[in-house]
This record gives sequence, structure tokens and C-alpha cells, in this order.
Amino acid sequence: VQLQASGGGLVQAGGSLRLSCAGSGRTFSTHRVAWFRQAPGKEREFVAGISWGGNSPHYGDSVKGRFTISSDNGKDTVTLQMNSLKAEDTAVYYCAASSLTMATQLRERYRYWGQGTLVTVSS
Repeated sequence: VQLQASGGGLVQAGGSLRLSCAGSGRTFSTHRVAWFRQAPGKEREFVAGISWGGNSPHYGDSVKGRFTISSDNGKDTVTLQMNSLKAEDTAVYYCAASSLTMATQLRERYRYWGQGTLVTVSS
């Protein structure tokens, strides 16, 4: 399974950005996809997750109400729409895939990881 993240960039606080995660290879062996992020000097934290089929989206507390995750199963692509961005959203964002069917925020449950994409929010 290969995951390709894209869409990062520089945006002003209050703005929006859309990240995409494109899966390839044996994606059928996985069930759920998630976004994590890691800011300098901080632990990698869960942002949002969803099944490839678009079921059971769930979010980390810090992004609820601002971020929306969605899946285009036909294209093996998961999108993270980020609105009302804050300076504290600045981080490298990673997409990851899990073979588990249950929703989880635990990074050790995600076996496959893409390269990160940098999001910088200027205040």
C-alpha cells in the first residue's frame, strides 16, 4: 500500500486549505484512512479518520467543527478540508492507513504511512 499526501502550503489564519491522500497498491487490504499531524517538538497527533467507503468519520478534539474528512472510494482518495485555520494548526500532516475495521486514533494501529505535507498557518 502506498499513500501520497498533497495539498499543503502557506495560508493566513482564518483561511482554508484542502489536503488529499491518494492510495495505490493493495488498498483493498486496508479499511480505514486517517490524517495525523506533527508540529515541531510535539508528538504526532490524530486529526481525523474515515473508512475508504466514507463511513464513520471521526475527529480529534482540536479540529472538530473546523475540519471535514471525506472519501472518494472509487478513486482511493481521502480529502481533508481544513477551514478556520489557526496558527496552532501548523504542522506536517501525514496520511495513514489501517487494516482494522474499527475507528481508532492510535497511531500504532496504522501500518501504512505516506510522506508528510507541510501546512503553515501565519497569524
